[in-house]
Amino acid sequence: MQPLAATSNHSRAQRSLQSRQRSQHGAVRAPVRALGAQAADLGHPALGLLLGVPAVLYAAWWYLDRDKPWQGGRRIEALRRWVVWKYMKHYFPISLVKTAELDPSQNYLAGFHPHGVLSIGSFTNLCTDSTGFTSLFPSIYPHLTTMNMFFRVPFFRDTIMTVGLISSDKESCSHILSRNGGGNLLGITVGGTKETLNARPGSSRLVLRNRKGFIRLALMHGASLVPIFSFGDNDLFDQYENSSGFWWQWFNDKLYKMTGINIPLFHGRGVFQYSFGLLPYRRPITTVVGTPIEVQKTPHPSQEEVDRLHQRYLQELSDLFEAHKLKYNVPIDQHLEFC
Repeated sequence: MQPLAATSNHSRAQRSLQSRQRSQHGAVRAPVRALGAQAADLGHPALGLLLGVPAVLYAAWWYLDRDKPWQGGRRIEALRRWVVWKYMKHYFPISLVKTAELDPSQNYLAGFHPHGVLSIGSFTNLCTDSTGFTSLFPSIYPHLTTMNMFFRVPFFRDTIMTVGLISSDKESCSHILSRNGGGNLLGITVGGTKETLNARPGSSRLVLRNRKGFIRLALMHGASLVPIFSFGDNDLFDQYENSSGFWWQWFNDKLYKMTGINIPLFHGRGVFQYSFGLLPYRRPITTVVGTPIEVQKTPHPSQEEVDRLHQRYLQELSDLFEAHKLKYNVPIDQHLEFC
């Protein structure tokens, strides 16, 4: 039976790869068609050439570079240290707390909680060096996963790769975790967009009870699990209640089934007033990095092994939350709720 299973897995992988390549090829042609149409509207050959040549060159670049988001991206340290990220950090402000050492000879899979409305905590801490990640964890190189759709947007894909964002596909995660020599940390906002619907001030609900794919990945690669909790990440926006009778909830249910995406109905503050707008509130975020959970490499983990490690991870995350919550104004009777 094993050869048949291997063949089946290989076939599925091939179909997934072919589907992604077709999608990428379509995305590559899109900017060329768009700029070509603009050139035609101008009605001037020289202007059309000025627009068309860069479009063709970028399309060629995109084609040659199409697999990069699944192969570790393209980090540029200078952009991760860009001064604008310091202003972003001080706006809230955001701070990073270390509770244990990370051995640079190992690779790590870090679960980041909560997702928040816009993942501001995870981005600022893992995709920039404004909170001092490099100083706290020397020789550890962080990456953060995000949705594939962002890597189909011209120029934007290249920009987000420079700060360490990569595809959330299994293939992409495995590429980071299987690197020789260690020193790599893969950050995953485990709750995903589903958890954004719980992102409101004071909430401690995490979409984690049935999220076990990251546990299986850690076992397959022997990557130590690192629980991370970001206090204050849910306090940056107000969000309308997603009651079962509310039309927005119906819309989100349909959207999630079709695309795997949820869109929270939220608001923050404005530029010159504090009652309504799309800017996040200026409220502190404190991200606490927990103690690594050592994981024995198991190339083909059983469901029992996955469940056992998952339960341990939930307990370690809960312990991390309980140990630090009083420092960051969380009520003593409030606990993490897994759903």
